[in-house]
Formats: sequence, C-alpha cells, structure tokens
Amino acid sequence: MTAVRETREFLRTKVLALAARSRRLTHLTPVAVGIRPQDRPYAPSTAHFDAANRRLAAIDRLTRVRLTELQRRERKASPRLVLIYAAMVEREIDRARRAFGMFFEMFSQRGSHFAPALAAHDTIAADCYVAIRQAAPRIFPGPLLKPLCYMEHGYSPATNRRGVTLRRLLGETNPFPVIRIPWDRDNPWQSVFLHEVSHNLQADLGLWFENQNVVGERMARSVGDPLVTTIFRRWHKEIFADLAAILLGGTASAWGMMEFLAHPVPRVLTYTPGGAHPTGYLRVHLLAEMLRRMGFGDEATRVERVWRTLYDPSTGHRIPARLLALGRRSIPHVVDEIAFQPRRGLAQRALADIIRFTRDDEREIRRGAARLVRGVVPNDLPPRFLVSASRHAIGMGAAAPQLSQLVTRHLAGIAARDRTETPTLMAA
Repeated sequence: MTAVRETREFLRTKVLALAARSRRLTHLTPVAVGIRPQDRPYAPSTAHFDAANRRLAAIDRLTRVRLTELQRRERKASPRLVLIYAAMVEREIDRARRAFGMFFEMFSQRGSHFAPALAAHDTIAADCYVAIRQAAPRIFPGPLLKPLCYMEHGYSPATNRRGVTLRRLLGETNPFPVIRIPWDRDNPWQSVFLHEVSHNLQADLGLWFENQNVVGERMARSVGDPLVTTIFRRWHKEIFADLAAILLGGTASAWGMMEFLAHPVPRVLTYTPGGAHPTGYLRVHLLAEMLRRMGFGDEATRVERVWRTLYDPSTGHRIPARLLALGRRSIPHVVDEIAFQPRRGLAQRALADIIRFTRDDEREIRRGAARLVRGVVPNDLPPRFLVSASRHAIGMGAAAPQLSQLVTRHLAGIAARDRTETPTLMAA
C-alpha cells in the first residue's frame, strides 16, 4: 500500500469520525435536561428553551455547510487542504459543544435540589425590571427574556449580559442574561445579587458607554486630575451597579455590600492597577454618599463610622496618594453624575427617577423584616424588597435556615405562577 493511499484512508476515517460527532448537539428539551414533572414550576420558560435552540440551530446550519464541503472535497483535494476543511468543521463542532454544554448545565440545575432557590432568584431579578417598567413605561424597547440564574463555583456572583460575546462560546453572543450564584450564596438576603442584576439593567437600558463617558467628563471638569479621571472612568460599571442596588433595595443593600467587601486590611486598602472594581475602602464611601443623597443621612454616618473603625489609611495603605487625597472631593461628583443626572438613554431622566426608592419604601422593608422574624412572609412586599427585609431580619435575630426556606418557598411560588402567565418581561 502506497503512502498516498494510506494517507487517504487515514483522512477518510477522520472525516467519518467528524461526521459522526457533528450535528448531534442541536436541540434541548425539559426532558432531555432531566427536568421531572415536579420540577416544572421552577424550569426555564419555553421562551428560554426556544432562544437556546435557535442558537444551537444556527450553529448546526453552518456545521452542515462545512461538513458538506469537507465530504465533497475530501477525495480530490490535497491532504493538507483536507485538514484545513476538517478544522473548519471541528471549529463548528466545538462551538456547538460549548453552547450546548452551557445551556445544558444551566437548565439541568432546575431538576436538582437547588431549583426552588434558582427560581426564587429569577423572581427577584424579574421584579427589578418590573420596577423600572412601572416607573418608566416603554423605557425598554419591547419584550425581553427574563434573566436566568444558575449555580457555579466562584467566590462572588457574576453575570453575563444579554448580547455580550462569550469567550466560553468562542465569540457567540448570549441570548438572555445569565446570573451566576455561588453554591453557598443561594440565600435570599444577598444584596450583592441586586448588584449583579443592575449590571444587566445598565446594559439593557443602553447606558454602558454613555455612563462611562459622562463620568470621565465630570471628573475632568470637577477634579482635573488625569489619573483620578482615568480610574473612575474605568470603575464606572461597578459603581453604577452598586448605586442601582441601593435604589433597588434601600439601606440593607449598602450594609450587605459592606459585608461582601469586608476583608483583612491589606486587601481593602490596596489599589489594583487596571482593575474594574473600586478599591474597597473608597467603594463603601461611595455607598455612604448614595445613602446620604437618598435622604438616609443617619444611616450614611453609621456606614462611614463602621468602615473607618475597621480601616484607617493613616496606619498604612497601598492606594495612590492622589486618588485617596481627592476621594472626599471626587465621590460626591461621581455619585451625582451616575445616579442623579439626566441621561439621553433614559429620555432625559436620571437613574433615581426610573428606580424610585423612598423613605416609605424603607419603612415597609423594615416592617416586613419584623414580620419575617415572626415567621410570616409579607405578601405585599415586592420580591426585590424581600432581599432587604430578609437581611434586616437576620440582624434582628431570625434563624437563618428557617428564614431562607420561608422566603425561598414564597418567591419560588411566584416564579411558578409567572412561568405560565408571563414567560417574558412584557412591555408595560
């Protein structure tokens, strides 16, 4: 047998193996991902499955084209060219495998012990969108698929926004927002979850680049330091999410974020060059300024008092001197610009106009916390406020396991009802 013939037979086998692997990961159903009848109230909506299957079908169409081309040219093209055509097929198979795997992992968790908690967090995220639709009808361009939560390893929650390209999917765009919850953070009082939802709100409201630009311009005018301007411009996304979380949840959001940010002194007083997250020490002062601007001055004072007791830069720090020295001057400008100045993307309204939070809301949250301590869920409290009420209830002595079960069951029940009534976030 000649070397040419041996090579052709080898390549033929490779093509057959590729064909056998291709076009298999093209469709997902509730049954296929292991969702049982008892899991259906917590399952992703039909619209979420449809969005995932449309993405898989688009990859499959290109796979079919690439595979047909390979099979047509395999006998006549040079061996090296066959390898190139095979690599094109391999790439599409890889894309299908990655997309299928991501959707399967997320969807299949709804057939597990964590399904009610995930559905409960879906409900909280959807309510944040509802709050904006009620305050600013038609601000979103039309129906939007609700964010979908899933659990994964990692210290902190995280999110992938709608339409963002994912490295995991080799550049494929995300068809709906997904929010990662660490395995140990599935309790319904995690204020940092509202922070992650706020990242998705910023993207869906179209404020990403406008926010970045106006923060840079405001810093250049008000502070005039190029280093400080560059740093706050880079931090704009995280600051937006922090401030929006307080508008969504009130004072408990600030305290909850403080819990998340409270680490040993070296970490909180160290600046990370090029990092997207504000240095912990300054970040909490941003939260306090937001509370002050919202009319919760006493709470802002308490926040700052606790934080300064824990962290004293005069004893040593690793923060650029100019950034620290200008913090007192720059923080009010940043908070005002992000939360209280009109934006074109919001039809000349401010963030505080479309996510409204009042002292009455705070009182209702605290009343709700008192009821939770007694083992009663306040049914009239919006899901996003239940996050804050639960956090206050923990501080008032509520037993954490029982509180988690109580609130999760309530929110998961809302998810089960809404799944049949409103699978998408319909325009107001």
